Amino acid sequence: MNYQQLKKIVGFYSRFTASFTQVGYRWRRLSWPPFTPDYRGQHWLVTGGSGGIGRHIVLEAARAGATVTAVARSESKLATLRDDALRAGIRGVETECCDFTVQADTERLLRRLEAAGRKIDVLVNNVGVLLDDLAVTAEGRESSFVSNLLSHYQLTEGLIRGGLLAGPKATVINMTSGGGYNMPLMVAMLNVTDPAKYNGVFAYGFHKRAQIVLNQYWRDTYGSRGIAFYVMHPGWADTDGVKRSLPRFRKILRPILRDAAAGADTALWLAGTRPPQPEHELVWFDRAIRPAHVYDRTRTTRDTPQSLVAYLDSELARQPTARA
Repeated sequence: MNYQQLKKIVGFYSRFTASFTQVGYRWRRLSWPPFTPDYRGQHWLVTGGSGGIGRHIVLEAARAGATVTAVARSESKLATLRDDALRAGIRGVETECCDFTVQADTERLLRRLEAAGRKIDVLVNNVGVLLDDLAVTAEGRESSFVSNLLSHYQLTEGLIRGGLLAGPKATVINMTSGGGYNMPLMVAMLNVTDPAKYNGVFAYGFHKRAQIVLNQYWRDTYGSRGIAFYVMHPGWADTDGVKRSLPRFRKILRPILRDAAAGADTALWLAGTRPPQPEHELVWFDRAIRPAHVYDRTRTTRDTPQSLVAYLDSELARQPTARA
């Protein structure tokens, strides 16, 4: 690690540790007005819904009256989720099994949802992973790229085209990360399959920056249809992903890391209030609008929202299972 890298790391953690951990959450919520969610009559779809923040969103949305379809790749974890919901007296939790690292599996999920024909009021694109080592799927893509970004695009666009996600009250909440603040939009870095060039932390940051850009693209493209698009980050929560991929980070910050409830709070609040947004690119954090960039270096890029979407479209089109 050279001096410049060390300087960036120290600067990042000194700037955000208090804000992104439980410390910032507990301080800010002292000034929040009461919020009692009521999602009766709504149908939610939550990806990555079997654990961590996604699981908490599923259970709390169902507790507040929604019918929630939780989607994850582990049937055993989904079964545990259903059982836990029933034991807690929570009705309305349904499940779908899907591996979001595989385009063909996401396509099969879309076909099942279209066949059922049920409208979706709230879509939470929560699934994601930070990998230590390169993993390439059978479809020839870097695994976390598909999970963190391509599947979000494929699912959201598919639901809109299929008429399942439509206004005037449809809401999409995209779960990004503070790690995206470190990276500019770089399409060439989204799907790195060369082991000599792969860095899991960097890949995750590039994916999360692309999520922020993609959310704004969706706002500009579909906002006139009445669909609300929000992108938020949950702060630093003590999830299984953090335990697995960032053990040193967790060891140091564990006493002040957020729990799943704190991480999920803004998603539940956004769905319940649908607050207005200015037209420019932004991120939601702890129920407030935050800037999309905190460093000037991330503003400079040769890529655009259009080049990002063109790349995602080309990736989906090159597979025989891609949607027309």
